[in-house]
Amino acid sequence: MRATLYAPDHIRGITVRQPWAACILHGDKRIENRPRPWTAGWRLLHAAAAIDRPALRDPLAARTIRSLELPTRAVLGVVRITGSHTDTPKQLCSPWAQPDRFHLDLDDIHPLPLPVPCDGRLGPWRVPHPVLTQVITQLPHLAPLLTLMEDPS
Repeated sequence: MRATLYAPDHIRGITVRQPWAACILHGDKRIENRPRPWTAGWRLLHAAAAIDRPALRDPLAARTIRSLELPTRAVLGVVRITGSHTDTPKQLCSPWAQPDRFHLDLDDIHPLPLPVPCDGRLGPWRVPHPVLTQVITQLPHLAPLLTLMEDPS
């Protein structure tokens, strides 16, 4: 059995359940709700294996995902986390924000033309090198940002 080769350590995956991943890639969801803050940097956006079925009825999500396929267990795009913050329950930063959560600020959203099958993990996970290679093949303009030895943020 061969050992898995991983992408540079500063490139991590972030797993998000559908339909939220589609709302990030194809809508205006620029906040991801998490129990802890994450460091800034480029992330491969991965759709989890399970779909958040109740979220399919959320008006914000439903409007965004109409007529979209919702692939799972795959890297679907590249995003940049620019920071994270919390809000007061009375003053949430976005209609996508949930109270009592850290809000990851997302920017530079780049959907992939084709999903890259891959298993994800909870928390920031190490990306297998072949997955990063397939992402860069589809988004070659991001290669300099994703292959730097240090975090470009």
